[in-house]
Amino acid sequence: MMLRTRLLLAANKCFKAPLHPFNLQREGVKSYAMWQYEKGAETIKFYLKNYSIEEMFGGKTVADIGCGAAGKSLYYAASGAAKVYGVEILEKYRTEADALAAELGLADKFEFVCADAAHLPFADGSIDTMIMNDAMEHVDEPEAVLRECRRVLRPGGRLYVNFPPYHHPFGAHLSDLIYIPWVHLFFPEKVLIEAYQELAKTCPDGEERIRFRISTRKDGTPYFSYINHMTIKRFERILRTEHITPAYYHHEPLRGAFRHLCRLPLLREMLVKMVVCVIEK
Repeated sequence: MMLRTRLLLAANKCFKAPLHPFNLQREGVKSYAMWQYEKGAETIKFYLKNYSIEEMFGGKTVADIGCGAAGKSLYYAASGAAKVYGVEILEKYRTEADALAAELGLADKFEFVCADAAHLPFADGSIDTMIMNDAMEHVDEPEAVLRECRRVLRPGGRLYVNFPPYHHPFGAHLSDLIYIPWVHLFFPEKVLIEAYQELAKTCPDGEERIRFRISTRKDGTPYFSYINHMTIKRFERILRTEHITPAYYHHEPLRGAFRHLCRLPLLREMLVKMVVCVIEK
């Protein structure tokens, strides 16, 4: 084991574990789908300064991109949507999503769709509202995903995007096992991978977590394949390249006191909690 890995593991013991759905499910507290459902209001709260729940969901056909176990999709269904498609590339979440839909009495309003967001199985102009909550930082082809979302939106429809930028304190998305804020700024990826693999040994589902987060390149080197290192700068460049002018765009700071600091190019990457963007067709 590398010395820097040992240092990371030692430092990790000094930090309190944040609540994480993977750990809650492992401990039998609640399922991932139910955790998502209960957090549904938080996935849209940043839009409610400018848009009402009725505007977003009332009687509408909705596609939730990167839905996971679809608890948040079911929250949207319960918020007045006529139909919600939970789009997720991992088939393994279908059973859990369908079970919660049945439990909540929302099966008639919900459909789990296993698909790549860059190749959506929807007709042109068939969706009223699209949601990308904590998904933009995970997709392999963000430009292609944005083009697909715009293709399937009806005229006047809206795409709601929000994501934590990569340099967010937990932007590496490793907080189920690594609790150090900004850890990915202090340690290189190979150290993070070795530490994560070591910590995963303590979990009954450790091998599944490793497969979920880590892949191997053609040259044999492991890498975090579940994250695309989406920064604010990169996202804004993509918007310009795709000739997209947002109807609404906002940087939500980690703390209110950081609001002015978030206007500075370097600091904003580390002090912005959430990038919030609404795109109208």
